[in-house]
Amino acid sequence: MVDQAPQDQNLLTGNVLFYKNPEPLSLEAHGALGISASTTPHAFVAETNVVPLTVAEFPAASLSYPIVFIGDTRMPVAAMGLASGQNMFVSPEGVFRPDAYLPAFARRYPFVFANDDQDQRMILCVDTQASVITATNPDVPFFEGGKPTAFVDNAMQFCTDFENERRRTESFVNLLKELDLLAPRETLYRPNNPDGTQGEPQKIAEYFAVDEAKLNALSGEKLVELRDNGALMHIYAHLTSLLSWDKLIALTIERNNQAPAPANVN
Repeated sequence: MVDQAPQDQNLLTGNVLFYKNPEPLSLEAHGALGISASTTPHAFVAETNVVPLTVAEFPAASLSYPIVFIGDTRMPVAAMGLASGQNMFVSPEGVFRPDAYLPAFARRYPFVFANDDQDQRMILCVDTQASVITATNPDVPFFEGGKPTAFVDNAMQFCTDFENERRRTESFVNLLKELDLLAPRETLYRPNNPDGTQGEPQKIAEYFAVDEAKLNALSGEKLVELRDNGALMHIYAHLTSLLSWDKLIALTIERNNQAPAPANVN
C-alpha cells in the first residue's frame, strides 16, 4: 500500500532511502575506491515500492508509473509496487526494466549531498556499502593523481542539479497546498471470480492527488498563471499518470503468477 514517505533527512546516519553508509567523499578516506562494472547497477531499487520524484520528471515518469503525493510533506513519488519492499520494475535477477523511466533520485546513487550547516555548504557523500563500489582495480576510479576524476565532477554536478530541482519541487508542492488542490484518494481493484463475476473491491493504495473539481474551479486568471509558470503541465502529467494503476496491477498479477509454488511439507 502506498502510504509511507521515504525519509530524506539525517543524510550522514544512513536514513536516506537506499543509502546504508554515506560518508563525505575525500581523497584520504576513499582514494582507492571507484565503481566496478555491473550488469545490475540498479538492483537496489527493488528495496522499495516508491521512489521520490522531482517535478521536472513528471512528464517522463508519467509514461511508466502513477505519480502520487504521500506523507505529511506530500512528497511526490513514483509508485512502483503495491506493497512495501515490492518493486515491479526490477526483475528477480535485479535488472531494472529498460522501457521504464529511472528517477533521478535513483540515478544519483551512490552519491548524495549532505548539509554542512557550519560552513553553509553542501558536501558530496558516497555510500561506501554500495554494491558497485570497490577498492580492487575499479573500472571508474574516484581519484587519479590526487584529484577527483571527471566521473566525480559529473556526480557533483548531477547532485547540484538534483538539489536545485528538489527545491523547485518543494515550491511546486507548496503551491498545490496554497491552492488546496491536494485531496486524499484511494485506488481500488476488483478481482475477477472464477465464474466470471467481479469480486469484492480491494483497496490497494492510499495517497494524495490533485482534485480535478478543485482544479477546474480555479479562476481563468489563476489557470493562466499556472500555465505560464509551467505548473499546469506538471499537474496534468500527474493526473494522466494515475491511469497507470491498471498497468501496475497487471504487472503485480503477472509477477505473482510466475512465482514458484511453495513446496509441500509432508
